[in-house]
Amino acid sequence: MLTLFVGVDVSLKNNVVYIMKPDGDKYGSLHVPNTKSGATVLVDRIVSALNALNLKKVVIGLEATSIYGEPFVMYLREDGKLTSFDRAIHVLNPKQVKEFKKSYPDLPKNDDVDSFIIADKLRFNRGIPPAFEPDYRYTALQTLTRQRFCIVQNLTREKVRFGNYLFLKCSGLAQDKDFKNTSATTIALMEQFDTVDDLANADLDQLAAVVIKASKNHYIDPECIAKTIQATAKGSYRLPKTVNDSINQAMSVSIANMRFLEKQVKTLDAVILKQFEIIPNTIISIPGIGKVYSAGIIAEIGNVCRFKSQASIAKYAGLVWNEHDSGNFEGEITRMIKSGNRYLRYYLLEAADSVRRYDSEYKAYYDRKFKEVNRFQHKRALALTARKLVRLIFRLMKDNRLYVTE
Repeated sequence: MLTLFVGVDVSLKNNVVYIMKPDGDKYGSLHVPNTKSGATVLVDRIVSALNALNLKKVVIGLEATSIYGEPFVMYLREDGKLTSFDRAIHVLNPKQVKEFKKSYPDLPKNDDVDSFIIADKLRFNRGIPPAFEPDYRYTALQTLTRQRFCIVQNLTREKVRFGNYLFLKCSGLAQDKDFKNTSATTIALMEQFDTVDDLANADLDQLAAVVIKASKNHYIDPECIAKTIQATAKGSYRLPKTVNDSINQAMSVSIANMRFLEKQVKTLDAVILKQFEIIPNTIISIPGIGKVYSAGIIAEIGNVCRFKSQASIAKYAGLVWNEHDSGNFEGEITRMIKSGNRYLRYYLLEAADSVRRYDSEYKAYYDRKFKEVNRFQHKRALALTARKLVRLIFRLMKDNRLYVTE
């Protein structure tokens, strides 16, 4: 079917549009404000072009430029003037558009050219992501799961920052692998003892009581743990009082931030689970995947019918590898592509890391891949396990059936 192609370069205030005929020739271009009235003008222009060219199909594309294009895309889906036409709306990865533009080396860099590039990429129809689906259940869930992703990233950075402060204040405790830098016990020790000397010279019974309370009686022999803590403190560096006091203040802020972010994660988890109740979910039957991870995966995949195969989902998530071969040479290291949906990739990797702990088949696969190389063992094995998990997820969602272990 002959198709009209519309490329839109979206920004905060304005949208630059290029309308392309089926043969690649220009039909027209226009600048409209990124508002409801501007979108209305664009829709009228698209309908006019379709009628003038006697076409029944239009493909509209734009780059994923922050959140500036999201209301615009929803408006195009809801506008009744386009409902009589076969339409598809694609949100393209900016990296794909940038790489495609390299095939036109003489073009300048401006908004008019970018909208032309988007329209022409739609015309070639290579590597185009699935069309935007108007099921807003997934959109609402996606908003929540992406916010959770951002909070978790902030929490991870805060934990790293706290670990740096811990090394400065009590280097021995930070170096001891038996104590996690951000465990409840470590945080309690840093809050109750101002200096490393206070920790090293603390009463053993008092120190054991702190360990018992903070760890909720997790340790079998808290007195032995207390002795180990004192030994690490005695072997730690001593800091000048002024520096130590500033680190205590910074640690206090870092601890407050971590607790706040952890509380926000729990709040979002509860809201995500409530929103998730209205969406069919079969992948939760996979051991270890959990409700939150399955919600994150389904929110990004949306309607699985958008994807032709499990390989399409893997590519969409960026779980594919560039080949590094030439002639008889075969590279030992291949890297994952840098494009792809980072949110989907994150939830797939987290789910795979959990599933391998509960499912014997995935554990064996992870262990086998871990032993195959001497570098980047965990990252490589986890990515390959996630890639294997994609095949299972696609089949369960496609067939709407539960996972049953043999």
